[in-house]
Amino acid sequence: MAKSLQFLISGGGTGGHLFPALAIGAEIQSRKPEGLIHYVGSVFGLEANLFPEKNIDYSLLPIRGLQRGWNPAAWGKNSLLPFRLLLSWKKMKDIFQKINPAVVIGTGGYASAMPLYIAQKRNIPTIIQEQNSYPGITTRRFAEKAEKVCIAFKETEAFIPGSNSILTGNPVRKEISHGNRPEAQRLFGLNPKQKTLFIFGGSQGSILLNEIIAEIYSDLLEANIQILWQTGKLNYPKYKKYAGDGIRIRPFIEEMDKAYACADLIISRAGALTISEITLCGKPSILIPFASAAGDHQYRNAQAAAAAGAAILLTEKELSGETLIIQIKELLSNESKLKSFAAASLALGQPEATSKIVKHILDAIHV
Repeated sequence: MAKSLQFLISGGGTGGHLFPALAIGAEIQSRKPEGLIHYVGSVFGLEANLFPEKNIDYSLLPIRGLQRGWNPAAWGKNSLLPFRLLLSWKKMKDIFQKINPAVVIGTGGYASAMPLYIAQKRNIPTIIQEQNSYPGITTRRFAEKAEKVCIAFKETEAFIPGSNSILTGNPVRKEISHGNRPEAQRLFGLNPKQKTLFIFGGSQGSILLNEIIAEIYSDLLEANIQILWQTGKLNYPKYKKYAGDGIRIRPFIEEMDKAYACADLIISRAGALTISEITLCGKPSILIPFASAAGDHQYRNAQAAAAAGAAILLTEKELSGETLIIQIKELLSNESKLKSFAAASLALGQPEATSKIVKHILDAIHV
């Protein structure tokens, strides 16, 4: 009996690294149902809560990145890094011994570095999937010896050594662009005759965006613009009092396909996966990059979308209630401009991204 093909998928810490790993794994499973997939993440990442809820094979490493800041808490955590590296190294060697992967896929985050390192030392094929326009430290470290680096932005090519980068787009959930607009409007209690502004700052919400929207929401309602607003669970108690006619407030929205479907304009941060979802749905957006993102990658992501005519980029320094409401009103009152942004956004979308990435994975191991 032939031995099952083993795939090791490593990545996590944040949803931006974790969800691509899961999307790639699901596509592999659909193409190679006989294959076995083992996921590797961090005990400190989002995956520590998500993996146990899924019927998957996984391991969690006691690894985390260097903590920023000159404070005792950061120093204490950083002092444990050598110990955590040793424990993670031992655990990964045991995992490789146990499953002997045919290929190792890295989607970023500190949990993906060690599997990629061991695989490349053992001449096991590696594939890296990079979400951001400016590649993370793990991608930059291991790109040269990878079989392929699957990128989402053409601008990323300048940072990848050699010619092994391939533009595929980011893997996102297929159903995200299949939302039904009338159904979505009924779900959220929105008026189909009004323009809808959808605001969200990622799954955790954005304090800055929430504060700005609280400042201008009454002006938006007066302009006959209705609002769907995801605040984040921690911020919800502070902002739920604003809910009412023309403004729907949720701590977290599970039905993102429907939220995108009913949106005429989106205001959000500029995470790579967020932009990939927005463009897959062909939605105009105002992107406000998180200024403290590592390597300023959110600014670079937003810059690429803005350069394509798909979004307006506002930095945190430029952002105010006044500047934001001017941009919102100008876009939502100009149907031709809104359609132009929507068309440019859709042109950036990569609906076959996951399929393309998995093709390169299977090609790397000749199956």
